[in-house]
Amino acid sequence: MRIVLHAGFHKTGTTSIQHMLRRNGKKLARHFRVMTRRQAPGLCDAARAYSRGQDDADLALFAYEGAQVFETLDPADPRPLLFSSEDLSGHMPGRLGLTGYDAAPRLLARLEEVAQTCLPGADLRIFLTTRAPGPWLRSTYAQHVRALRFTESRADYLARMADHADLSHWVAAIDAATRAPVTAAALEDHADTPLGPLAPLLAAADAPAKLYDRLTPLPPANPSFPDHVLDRMLALNRSDMAHDDWVAAKKQLMEEWRARSGRP
Repeated sequence: MRIVLHAGFHKTGTTSIQHMLRRNGKKLARHFRVMTRRQAPGLCDAARAYSRGQDDADLALFAYEGAQVFETLDPADPRPLLFSSEDLSGHMPGRLGLTGYDAAPRLLARLEEVAQTCLPGADLRIFLTTRAPGPWLRSTYAQHVRALRFTESRADYLARMADHADLSHWVAAIDAATRAPVTAAALEDHADTPLGPLAPLLAAADAPAKLYDRLTPLPPANPSFPDHVLDRMLALNRSDMAHDDWVAAKKQLMEEWRARSGRP
């Protein structure tokens, strides 16, 4: 059985890939079994938990959740499995005391072991999407400010994370920690193509050539807000507003900008 794990990284087109996998579910189902976080929340949550403290108990739970996933697969089904979730590499760096994907090599090595135990002889492949350091830093900062009560300034964040933004370092670390072949594709190389970063994922899974033209492209998902909107979000994050008021104010700000810009 072939298993292709798309394990990250955050803010490298992962959400766009997952939206297109779901949007094209029926067309893909003839050739692949597709899973995202929606089908394995326990596994993804366990990976995130392990990345925070790298405790052996959390790694054991991650292995257990991985076994629950792999043991549900029918080995008689000839279709490869495509599993796409950036959470398999842990939490997004830049918060919670994390500056990089230090946990990712051990997480993926353990998941590889679990897959081989549950499905002996499985053809496991690891696929990673990357992004140039500057755009990746700006996008992760925007995500932190949008999603959390994150109060660090853009300048301070970029300076603090500047030495941790080369995702090729983590690709190499994962490659060294696992026996499975590891391939990577840069978002910049595929952003302007019809299927975006989904195309190299399909290539890593040996998708038939005829499939590409049958799939429905979608616009990029989860794009960052412009700096002036992020500045207003940062001000809300730094305010003394009660939580519910803060949530409502940020939601209104995002809806107003989307209405003005025509973004969904």
